[in-house]
Amino acid sequence: MVQLVEHIDLNEVYKLLADTKAGGTCVFVGTVRNHTSQREDAEVTDLRFEAYDEMALAEMEKIRQQAIEKWGLHQAVMIHVVGKKQVGEPVVAVGVASSHRKEAFPACQFLIDELKKSVPIWKKEFFTDSSHWVSPTP
Repeated sequence: MVQLVEHIDLNEVYKLLADTKAGGTCVFVGTVRNHTSQREDAEVTDLRFEAYDEMALAEMEKIRQQAIEKWGLHQAVMIHVVGKKQVGEPVVAVGVASSHRKEAFPACQFLIDELKKSVPIWKKEFFTDSSHWVSPTP
């Protein structure tokens, strides 16, 4: 399952990963933090995310399928928000369900790393005094 949404429901993420064959479930949730290394003098107030929806969803599905095949996953999800988000709100959730934890951890890291590297989703940071677009970081 891959989605671009306005709000991430973490309970729904866990439900999407539920599988009776899975002994290991691993989820990474990225949230809006109140600071950035690019501006140590100002506090982040919120973020805005934009995506090229069709291309983003296709790339997310490609990454998801690569993870399923490489680690033999039972389930995998990638969900990212679009729109404006406040400090503390979740903006990305990736997760996997596998037979064992040995596969779950690296597969989950692969999902978030590849999403950040290749999916066309853009982030704009807002501060009390300005805003700017941010380049993705792997």
